[in-house]
Amino acid sequence: MDNTVTSQDGTTIAYTRIGQGPAVILVDGAMCHRASGPNTPLAAELAGSHTVYTYDRRGRGGSGDTPPFAIEREIEDLAALIDAIGEPVFLYGISSGAALALAATAAGLPVTKVAVYEPPFVVDGTRPPMPGDYEERIRAFIAGDRRADAIRYFMRTGVGLPGIMVALMRLMPGWSGMKAVAHTLAYDAALVARFGQGRPLPEREWDGVKVPALVIDGGKSPAWIRNGAADLARVLPDAETRTLEGQTHMVKPRALAPVLKGFFR
Repeated sequence: MDNTVTSQDGTTIAYTRIGQGPAVILVDGAMCHRASGPNTPLAAELAGSHTVYTYDRRGRGGSGDTPPFAIEREIEDLAALIDAIGEPVFLYGISSGAALALAATAAGLPVTKVAVYEPPFVVDGTRPPMPGDYEERIRAFIAGDRRADAIRYFMRTGVGLPGIMVALMRLMPGWSGMKAVAHTLAYDAALVARFGQGRPLPEREWDGVKVPALVIDGGKSPAWIRNGAADLARVLPDAETRTLEGQTHMVKPRALAPVLKGFFR
C-alpha cells in the first residue's frame, strides 16, 4: 500500500509497503525510485518473508524536496520512515544508496542489520578516480539547468561508462525520466565523491556501524567496484562478504533476494 511520512524539515516522503514479516527498507541508488529502479522488483521477491518498504528518496517520484540539501536530510527521511514503522529495521542499499544506508546506520538509526550492494567507491588505480571537483561540477550543471550534461558527466566520470554508450542513452525510452530526476545526482555525489579518489577507504569512517553488515558484489562486475566492496568490508567493524557469480551492477532480484533473506533471517 502507498503512504507518506513527513521528514524533520517538512518534506513529504512517499513509500510503499508490501509483504509480511520483519521490516526491511530498500534504499535506491542514483536516479532510481519506486517507479524506475531495481528495488521494486526486489521487494516482490522479499515479500514472502518480510514486510518490505520501498520509498522515493527526496526529489524523486512521489516525494517532495526542500532546499538546501545535506546528507543529514536524507538520514532524517529514513528516520521518519523507521519511526512510522515503529520498530527497528533491516536496511539494504544499492550503489550510492548503499552509501546512504551506511551513513544512516552509522548515525545511530534503529537498524538491526545492514546489507549493501556495490557502493561506487574507487579505492585503487583500477579505474580513473573521480575528479576532486566532481561534486561541484554536478552542482554547476544542475544550477545551470543543464540536466543532460549532468547525466552525461555522471555516466562518464562517475560511473566510467564508454562515451558511445552514454551517447546512445539519449535514444533510450527512459531518457526523459532520467532528466526529471537529474537534479538529485548532486545528492548522490555528496554521498560518494570523497570515497572515489582512488585511495583506500578511511579506517574510522563507519565505526558507528555497530551492527552486522553484509557487503555484496557481482562476479562479473568491473574490478574497481569489486575492490571497493572488499575495502569497505575491511574497514567495517563487523562485516561479511558475498559475491554473486554471474551478476553485474545491474543485479537480478532473483539472484540477490535469497542472500538478503539468509542474512536478514
